[in-house]
Amino acid sequence: MRNKVGAILIALQIAVTMTIIVNSIFIIMERKELMARESGMDEANSFYIRSSGFAKDFNNQVTVQEDLAMIRGLPGVVDAIQVNAIPISGGGWSMGLQTKPGDDQDGVGVAVYMVDEHGTNTFDVDVIAGQDFNASDIIWRDGDRNDWPDQILITKAMAEDLYPDEDYRNAVGKTVYINRNEPIIIKGIIDKLQAPWIGWNGLERVMLVPQLMDFSAYRYLVRTEPGQRDIIMPKVEEMLASSNKGRIVRELRSMQETRDRSYRRHSAMINILTTVMVILTIVTALGIVGLASFSVNRRKKQIGTRRALGATQGAILRYFMLENFMISTVGVMVGAALTVGLNMWLMQAFELSRIDWYLIPVGMVVLWLVGQIAVLGPAKRAAAIPPAIATRNV
Repeated sequence: MRNKVGAILIALQIAVTMTIIVNSIFIIMERKELMARESGMDEANSFYIRSSGFAKDFNNQVTVQEDLAMIRGLPGVVDAIQVNAIPISGGGWSMGLQTKPGDDQDGVGVAVYMVDEHGTNTFDVDVIAGQDFNASDIIWRDGDRNDWPDQILITKAMAEDLYPDEDYRNAVGKTVYINRNEPIIIKGIIDKLQAPWIGWNGLERVMLVPQLMDFSAYRYLVRTEPGQRDIIMPKVEEMLASSNKGRIVRELRSMQETRDRSYRRHSAMINILTTVMVILTIVTALGIVGLASFSVNRRKKQIGTRRALGATQGAILRYFMLENFMISTVGVMVGAALTVGLNMWLMQAFELSRIDWYLIPVGMVVLWLVGQIAVLGPAKRAAAIPPAIATRNV
């Protein structure tokens, strides 16, 4: 009570530290949960490469068919496709599907992957209802073509969003509409595949379209046998470059690298918040140590007098531990209120979720422990003060 300012400052420091740490932990947990989402494909054994033709006599269709035949024939390759976009890469195509035709109908956004009959095997997805594409379903699409094939595959998540009141399997055989009025039949349902945009709320709404692209630039997605990816990648690059001199081969990238690039902002945020939490904890602990040491130095004669009157070292130790516990209690109680307030502001400003309730008591316990550990050294020094110091001029 004789040093209110110091105690209040430490309590406020503990409150601010708790507020920032608890909300930071919650944000880190959310980001890690987002980063742990499975794309649905065999990421560990998949890579892609881009081919861009520039020669006047460059034949897109012939080149694609020859390339795919060569890639699929390589030892260690499970399958390969030409594809317009890559899952979780950040760039791709999207459309809207409607259950009824008309300009007045609301559509459900869906990511579009153009594939051939090897698409499900290359992506490593399962057809859980209906049928997969076959070779006769595949058509070529050039830059002037705006119509769509008669059949598509969609993910389970897309089926559930299109028909929320029905079992997803009932979507097989139903007609949906693209471009407002163009009918398409749902041929099958695949289990799971993610869109290119990791921040999209419809991340698992995907449709596979049976089309090959008659474009001068396109990507090949390749799936290898386990452990063969890094061996196959340079072989495919060299093979494509040497097989046709009228093109440029570039952007050779594994799916693991793509995931790391797409989530690097999340990783950076986690690293920054972790650093901030560590620094804040250290600064708070040092503040507690400083206040306790200052208190011990000011009260040496008082402590010595208590020791001379029979107080044990344990009693002196408990006194300082209890004093710190009281200061920490005020700090964590204020911190709990500030934590909730900051979370409510973050929910409104950045659309974050409500903080998990258990994080607040956990944060309180952690800050209590930090306070007790920090004060332990000065408290031990106080307990070691001899009774004789009471007779000295201090």
